[in-house]
Amino acid sequence: MHRFTTAGLSLTLVGASVRQALEGRVGRELDFVTDSDVRRTRQILQGWGDDIRFHRDDALDVVSLRKQWDGDIYTLRINARPAPTRHRPSGSRRAEHEKAVEAYLRRRDFTIDAVALGLSHVTLADPFGGLEDLERRVLRTPRAPTASIVNDPLLMLRVVRCAARLGYEPVPELRDAMSATARRVTEIPAEQVREELTALLLSTRPATGLRLLVDTGLAEHVLPELPALRFESAGHHRHKDIYEHTLTVLDQAIALETEGPDLTLRWAALLHDIGTPRTRRIGRNGQVTFHHHEVVGAKMARKRLRALACPEQLIADVVRLVELHLRFHGYLDEKWTDPAVRRYVRDAGPLLDRLHKLIRADCTTRDRRKAHALDRAYDSLEERIERLAVEDAREAARPDLNGHQIMEILGIRRGAEVGRAYEYMRNLRIEKGPMNFETARDALLEWRARRDR
Repeated sequence: MHRFTTAGLSLTLVGASVRQALEGRVGRELDFVTDSDVRRTRQILQGWGDDIRFHRDDALDVVSLRKQWDGDIYTLRINARPAPTRHRPSGSRRAEHEKAVEAYLRRRDFTIDAVALGLSHVTLADPFGGLEDLERRVLRTPRAPTASIVNDPLLMLRVVRCAARLGYEPVPELRDAMSATARRVTEIPAEQVREELTALLLSTRPATGLRLLVDTGLAEHVLPELPALRFESAGHHRHKDIYEHTLTVLDQAIALETEGPDLTLRWAALLHDIGTPRTRRIGRNGQVTFHHHEVVGAKMARKRLRALACPEQLIADVVRLVELHLRFHGYLDEKWTDPAVRRYVRDAGPLLDRLHKLIRADCTTRDRRKAHALDRAYDSLEERIERLAVEDAREAARPDLNGHQIMEILGIRRGAEVGRAYEYMRNLRIEKGPMNFETARDALLEWRARRDR
């Protein structure tokens, strides 16, 4: 501000930066509008900003730079006039600047981000009622919502993301416009849809955003497996609401996270039951079943995530979790042997911790006794897994030759030499893995030969 004011120029903070300040926080990305042209703006910033770059955004020239304060790195965007205007009176220049600021704010997604804070002359501009909307915690567009969406269909997904991240509700006219133009979301490249869904899932309230995605009809085009879970129970053939169950599982999985938001776990929780509509059957006794829905769901999950251009490792991990999320029920129905527990651990591999969380989150029964029994059963399984891991590690560390065999092969009696030979064979087992008797014997004799040289 000092640099621009000294040069006789105005500088105005605009957009989300102002909202964040009003909410009591400072964002890492700050947007400004100035009445300077781009050439002079670059001169002012030269020697002060880091990594200065220039690009064009609609009718404005933009100078971007980075700046570090107290270890924090901020990205600044200075929106300048496209070309200098000579011999302008100061009053005219200020009026032009105010018009430029308002034009910039009109292009913002939401009125809550269409507020400007003048720094050179401290003023707060709110031409579209953003402060009132901020107070009401609602999302509204500066322009007519349909026109805004037609101009930028991605806006609809940003509404959903902001609802999930900020907890704000779109006003009825914006929600109605989203429903009426929902099909236009198909115009958005898959990579951009993926980025918005990722931001939605990693937000603090993903279930809120997902409900909005379904209720406005957007999900029918970007995540149709989710609204498909809202199928009705026919007549007396009752079963739990799979759609509501899925959102509850997602919330419960998030509550079990220990190291921050886990995108893989959240995708798995969201998609774990998407195979139920295709596998739903009603038996002669009226009981509804979804046999093998985890197998069908895994295939559907792979197809959906690939359509969204998700990374292959994420796809593989989510698919595996969906495949395995019912395996635990075999532990309840049968008495698993130790080899069965080991197979469970082997099949889960590095996803075991996530599988633990997904299975615990999948319990949404209101029957407290049943929920407690499931909890205790899974506690029991986890304890067995830990015990077997300790035993297997101990077994893996044992050499392929015991003390008696070492003494017999080397022709020695008990003593320090046996201990040294045993330690050598133990380290060899850790390094190279199990060996048959002949290979182990040869390795021991080779060790002694080296020592005797």
